[in-house]
Amino acid sequence: MIKVDLKHAKLENLKNLIDEKLVKKINDQIVEKTGSGSEFLGWLDWPEKFDQVEYEEMKKVAHTLSKKIEILVVVGIGGSYLGSRAADEMIRGLYPKDGCKLVYVGNTISSTYTKQVLEYLENKNFGIVNISKSGTTTEPGIAFRVFENLLIKKVGAKAASELIVAITDKSKGALKTMADAKSYKTFVIPDDIGGRFSVLTPVGIFPLLVAGVNTDEILAGAKSAMKEISGDSLANNSAYQYAVARYVLNTKMGYKVETLVSYELQMQMFTEWWKQLFGESEGKDNKGLLPTSVVFSTDLHSLGQFIQDGTKGLLFETVLKIKNPLLNLEIPKDEINLDELNYLYSKSFHEVNLTALEGVIDAHANDGGIPNIILEIEEMSAKAFGYISYWFMKACAMSAYLLDVNPFNQPGVEIYKKNMFKLLGKK
Repeated sequence: MIKVDLKHAKLENLKNLIDEKLVKKINDQIVEKTGSGSEFLGWLDWPEKFDQVEYEEMKKVAHTLSKKIEILVVVGIGGSYLGSRAADEMIRGLYPKDGCKLVYVGNTISSTYTKQVLEYLENKNFGIVNISKSGTTTEPGIAFRVFENLLIKKVGAKAASELIVAITDKSKGALKTMADAKSYKTFVIPDDIGGRFSVLTPVGIFPLLVAGVNTDEILAGAKSAMKEISGDSLANNSAYQYAVARYVLNTKMGYKVETLVSYELQMQMFTEWWKQLFGESEGKDNKGLLPTSVVFSTDLHSLGQFIQDGTKGLLFETVLKIKNPLLNLEIPKDEINLDELNYLYSKSFHEVNLTALEGVIDAHANDGGIPNIILEIEEMSAKAFGYISYWFMKACAMSAYLLDVNPFNQPGVEIYKKNMFKLLGKK
């Protein structure tokens, strides 16, 4: 499902740039769950060992809920919403014709955004899924209050209780207590899977079920990835090839920034998910690459100038090359041809898009001297999402352990929270 091409990064002889015994040692730490933070490696075998009974119950609840609403409000921040949004947009596109629409709140404290969503929903039939391990995180916590109030005002407390679902801790926490007290249906965030690794759990799967996405295919894709990248060497594990390549570019060649490049607008939120995955997992102890992203050809008319001619030795690019688009269309002929574009007549948009990709790689890698890692992906489908999300999580674990940091904690995130709470007067 993913082919790694390192020739434009000049890393074809990758095995000569790292001790493969180190890769095998780290693989053993991952598989045997002996490395730092290993108590959060539950995602590793999740595609094979997830709770089938809970999954079937989620399907029933999601099906019933989707028949009653036109919009599902997804309340969450970080890993509690990025995964489902990345999956939904990648699989269904930005303007899907069928299924329930997903709207996201609690991912910002912006009053304008929150108020506009509130006004948008006033005359809509909507339900809510509140996603939080604790239920006390500020951003989703205050958002849920607002939208729960609106829903109760619209339909009453009893009817609202049938339109609200909580994804939270199995037995404790403020959200679990609230959900039980108000008879909201609950599904479980596993104790051994952190937020940014949780997209294949109820955190990501339940909203997608309500939206009408084929989550069986997502889990099947993840299971395929789990089996195909189970090898312990560079020769038989493409995720480790990527992890080692970025590690070499960072620690041996001095690059500080990795830019994930997509040529599909519907992959933009996937790049946001990727940024959290790697930024929060690796950015510790004064180590790690800064993960950034662009969408080409859009950003070629802005950031493209800097990438081509700006500061060298700062960034490298990882390009997502999608072989087959979700939809395609041909460029029509114009009899007058005032725009002089008839030379593109009968070519497809995707053909032109891939040609742009090849031209940009040539310009950036050969003329600009920017290393380019190419990740070739077959398609944007539910199965592909499951595969590549698991693939990147496995690569991230290897990459972080190569840096000798714990991939699964986020101590730096807690500092802003403490400062904010103090300023807001929380005791």
